[in-house]
Amino acid sequence: MKLSKEQRKKHRVRNKVKKFSSSDRYRLCVNRSTKNISVQIIDDVKKITLASASSNTKEIKSQKKNKKELSILVAEQLAKKAKDIKITKVYFDRGVYKYHGRVKLLADELRKNGMEF
Repeated sequence: MKLSKEQRKKHRVRNKVKKFSSSDRYRLCVNRSTKNISVQIIDDVKKITLASASSNTKEIKSQKKNKKELSILVAEQLAKKAKDIKITKVYFDRGVYKYHGRVKLLADELRKNGMEF
């Protein structure tokens, strides 16, 4: 089965992250579309999602912000959830997206709120 260019990129990045993942650090996975952005903290050992945040929720959608401001709000929301369950160290899995624009804003805001990666 031949994989597309995007699938090869995604697997390359994800496999590098998973290679170094351990029980003390979790994977922070970013999914971005043309209008929304969502983030999850995933435990690869147990294969469960520990925390997630999305710009598709009612609280965030009602604020009528532009896409860059939405990614900052999502980062703040995820950082709060991570602090509640005492997660500070994660591996940043950007997937097929370049570390640029909304993905970079999200990462910078997470760092400001106490996450380490």
